[in-house]
Amino acid sequence: MATEENNYLFGLLGKNISYSFSRGYFSEKFELLKLVNHKYVNFDIQDISELKTVLKENEPSLKGMNVTIPYKETVFQYLDKVDKKARQIGAVNTIKFTKKGKLIGYNTDFYGFKNSIKPLLKTHHKKALILGTGGASKAIAYALKKLNIEYKFVSRSGDGETILSYNDLNEKIITEYNILINCTPLGTHPNTDQSPNIPYEFISNKHLLYDLIYNPSETLFLSKGKQQGAAIKNGLEMLELQAEKAWEIWQ
Repeated sequence: MATEENNYLFGLLGKNISYSFSRGYFSEKFELLKLVNHKYVNFDIQDISELKTVLKENEPSLKGMNVTIPYKETVFQYLDKVDKKARQIGAVNTIKFTKKGKLIGYNTDFYGFKNSIKPLLKTHHKKALILGTGGASKAIAYALKKLNIEYKFVSRSGDGETILSYNDLNEKIITEYNILINCTPLGTHPNTDQSPNIPYEFISNKHLLYDLIYNPSETLFLSKGKQQGAAIKNGLEMLELQAEKAWEIWQ
């Protein structure tokens, strides 16, 4: 619950989020900037309907929120307005609270991803496979579109056209789609022995593997790609960039 001395309250909305990158990042930021009346907390809820209680208990101190799995899409119903880009993406990861108490949704994930992958792209990187179809994957797709990179989603049950299944992945597809982006939670600490079920033997030094996971810094997915000579990148810089963009919005 918000207290008077912490009259600028920010937080992360999610489920089972004790690991929270955001809380550590913003708490450190507030300390560095000597913002003693700013506080960042986790709002760990089991169902999106509990958001009503969170809002009620913490107004008027709440100024901004980050949103993570699994609420990036279901949070829409609680917002007064959604930014054009976030609406096009279909997912919100940042909420700004206006002085009049209105909630405005934004998406800074696509900004973080786009700017962190851009320096790694080579001229032959034309097509990407997005592993997973959750809220984060939508922002990735939007960023790839802006980078003029063709993409296809991969899920456990594909539709054969825009969404492939893991069973569809063969040498031809892996060779053709030489950017592989993991948007699934597979491989996140403590389950570091897990990785998406793809044919890693067809990965080469022409590939770029990007994992949205940052803990551990090198997932099994990235490690298997590196063994095949691929360039690899984890999700830490993306998180830092999207957090800074969120801070900009809250200001």
